Amino acid sequence: MSRLLNLFTPLHKKTVRNYIGRMTDDKVHCMLKAKEYEFDYWDGDRRYGYGGYKYDGRWKEVAAKLVDIYQLKKNAKILDVGCGKAHLLYELKEMLPSAEVVGFDISKHGLSDAQEKIRPFLLNHKAQESYPWTEKYFDLVISLGCLHNLRIFDLEKAVKEIERVGKNKYIMVESYRNEQELFNLQCWALTAESFFDQEEWIWVYKHFGYTGDYEFIYFE
Repeated sequence: MSRLLNLFTPLHKKTVRNYIGRMTDDKVHCMLKAKEYEFDYWDGDRRYGYGGYKYDGRWKEVAAKLVDIYQLKKNAKILDVGCGKAHLLYELKEMLPSAEVVGFDISKHGLSDAQEKIRPFLLNHKAQESYPWTEKYFDLVISLGCLHNLRIFDLEKAVKEIERVGKNKYIMVESYRNEQELFNLQCWALTAESFFDQEEWIWVYKHFGYTGDYEFIYFE
């Protein structure tokens, strides 16, 4: 039975965002630069994405919650789809040193700038392409802030692959619950392709056969 979780939202709410400022800052140019998913997106000017994605330990709490919720054992197998700089995967590996962890992302810069200890477990791969693992290989497959960047036909491929290779699954995406949050999301998002409200996302998951857990972040 799928569950609506609240793992990442507390971190999301800590960031202050100037929605109108982003929308009026030559946004089309910024979107095109952000969608390269390389240096400018991660560590360039804030107008292109994160504005410097340096690790400060914030993912440790999320990792601990994942271990607890999914009762991950010391030899668990964990996959992170769209792992970016793999900070969450790093914390999971720190907590479960014997675990088999794998992360993949399309960003070469993101992967190369991950912490050295986690880099050997990272791959350059697209979320919508077939995954090189057998059915239910992983005890947990996670994907945070990635799948809303896919168009609907690629989103279907990614969701079905996550479902196929994972015993347990958790996906977090951007969404909205009202017109104000939709407006804020449209102002802020640089890379999103799928703009669905919460009910639409849940419908999409069911339509694609997804049985895992999910979370939505909102731009209030």
